[in-house]
Amino acid sequence: MDYYILSDLCILIGIIITIAAQIGVNSAIKKHKRIKNQKGVTGFDVAREILDSNGLPDVHIVETEGILSDHYDPSRKVVRLSHDIFHGDSVASIAVAAHECGHALQDKDNYTFMRFRSFLVPFVNFSSKFGYFAILIGLIFGMTNLAWIGVALELVILLFQLITLPVEFDASKRAGIEIRKYNLATDTEVKGTKKVLKAAALTYVASVATNLLQILRLVLILIGNDRD
Repeated sequence: MDYYILSDLCILIGIIITIAAQIGVNSAIKKHKRIKNQKGVTGFDVAREILDSNGLPDVHIVETEGILSDHYDPSRKVVRLSHDIFHGDSVASIAVAAHECGHALQDKDNYTFMRFRSFLVPFVNFSSKFGYFAILIGLIFGMTNLAWIGVALELVILLFQLITLPVEFDASKRAGIEIRKYNLATDTEVKGTKKVLKAAALTYVASVATNLLQILRLVLILIGNDRD
């Protein structure tokens, strides 16, 4: 068995998955950014409505730079929305703003997976810094045990990504509930928000699959080296 050919195949599949997921989310958001919502509400309006209605008036909403840079900061209790989402009155703006507020609601409810993900952050930061370094040094100097330690550190990152999946899917579910509860979109627009959120969720699934393939590639390389 040629472990090196299999490892190269893992890279190729990973690249294809990543590109396909990115094209999907970009296409969905671009399409629904062109569709204005009938109420003319902006992403900021939607976020403020959801937060205030759920007893979170102290959670601030701020504009942030970048494209698809929207996120909720649990340490500062801030929803950060990119320029197009913050000011935009499109169906995509409703979807993204509501999704980020979904994370704020998770924080309020002490959602288990969000807490576990936050717990893992320092370990992920360490693994990100030293995982591939350990693998590289191990491969260059034939220190197989060190390389395997590096792989173990990469598994910590994979675990973090796996925990992120239920966090993201739950935030999207909460977003859909809030949009309907406060009548922030028409039935047709709600369908559009679901498409945007589904496409965004698939990028996280793609990230998990890609990282899993990358770890498999490293394992194959190490096994191949041991057999040489």
